Amino acid sequence: MLHDIREEPNMLQARRQFLKTSGMGLGAATLGSLLPQNGHAREISVGSAKAKHVIFLFMAGAPSQGDLFDYKPDLQERFREPLPPSISQGQRVTAMTKGRQQLVAPTMFGFKKRGKSGLWMSNLLPRLGEVADELCLIKSMHTNAINHDPGKTFICTGNELPGKASMGAWLSYGLGSMNRDLPDFVVLNSAYWTGGTRNTQALYSRLWGSGFLPSKHQGVAFQTSGDPVLFLSNPKGVDQSVRRRMLDAVGALNEKHYREIGDQEIQTTIAQQEMAFRMQASVPELTEVSGEPESVTDLYGPEVKKPGSFARNCLLARRMVERGVRFIQVFHRGWDHHTILPKQLPGQCFDVDQPSAALITDLKQRGLLEDTMIVFAGEFGRTVFCQGKLERTDYGRDHHPRCFTAWMAGGGIKGGISYGETDEFSYNVAKDPVSVRDLHATMLHQLGIDHAKLTFPFQGLDQKLTGVEASRVVREILS
Repeated sequence: MLHDIREEPNMLQARRQFLKTSGMGLGAATLGSLLPQNGHAREISVGSAKAKHVIFLFMAGAPSQGDLFDYKPDLQERFREPLPPSISQGQRVTAMTKGRQQLVAPTMFGFKKRGKSGLWMSNLLPRLGEVADELCLIKSMHTNAINHDPGKTFICTGNELPGKASMGAWLSYGLGSMNRDLPDFVVLNSAYWTGGTRNTQALYSRLWGSGFLPSKHQGVAFQTSGDPVLFLSNPKGVDQSVRRRMLDAVGALNEKHYREIGDQEIQTTIAQQEMAFRMQASVPELTEVSGEPESVTDLYGPEVKKPGSFARNCLLARRMVERGVRFIQVFHRGWDHHTILPKQLPGQCFDVDQPSAALITDLKQRGLLEDTMIVFAGEFGRTVFCQGKLERTDYGRDHHPRCFTAWMAGGGIKGGISYGETDEFSYNVAKDPVSVRDLHATMLHQLGIDHAKLTFPFQGLDQKLTGVEASRVVREILS
């Protein structure tokens, strides 16, 4: 049947609108049913949630488990011995190690039993040791990636390849908002110790991006200077009443455009603009910590007075939990110690030791730790063998995905326990392996979510944070 070519754009638009709202696409009604705004979605629930919030302390660069958590005293007698082939088993190494001798480098730092539970922890973490009975040390973590970019991408998004949705974005999508005046997902990037030389990698926004999910679920990165959120303040000459009228006018145009096109991202734009307006009041109040009692700021240590410090960000994380922020990710860089580890590691630990312990203590004193899950991890571990110069008090360590240590606290996680074991070289997992996907599944479970049911259709696949490979909830660490 012939038709007027001038009508073709209208016909194409009608077809596009039909597809967006008919089930072959995500129209407003369909998406609305998938995005609960209050509480958790019944269709993905595993029952009552033990946790409502997550604070993920991400140590970018990968801390050395053998120098901090995985105590191997017998290695002192193996100084400078070649790593036995029966241990390395021909496993892949980075280009920085390939073809080089793999000589054992025992830690130069002492360990001590901490708390009533007697967890072995490095003397570099004395304050964290004081709250050892709140910690669950997972010593049998392992991952696939051997380089930083895919390693960080994997633990933050569940996939080594860029483009997937991040942990916080999945929680925002699955559980909805707890505070209409603040984002569901906030990112805090911390300044790091300035002594010695550094080997740091950039952090990139896809680590807290929304990927294929609607962009309203991406993390909001707070700045360390100026406006806490970029462009939060009104321009000179524009007051709140003017800004309100501007938003109303732009919102009306966007609503008209949405009715014509049906693109969900237009609704996202409207929501983000309204959120930004409300944040002009809520964010300055949140980030103004001068009203905190001295007893609280002293708890976090002297660095809490420095904007952008890890200590300040831990205090902000507690304030965000109080105000209903769902997921807070605190990044701390500088853990990539290929050389002079004994010179650099103490400074890194100084940055995070007291603030991490203070965060646990502060939350517990306020009755918030029981429904706030704290996770502390890097993207992988470090080798037992040396990279670079090897002396008793001078060595470096390469990347090591075969095993590393993470710890968890609060949110229904058992405290004062060590889970999983490594071999005598802290090289391979010897008992109770925990993959990154297992960690994700366990986090979701404590938030009341069945990781297998939290899905989003994209490119012909029901995408999941835990992917398509087998993963499990680590029930042995749950209280």
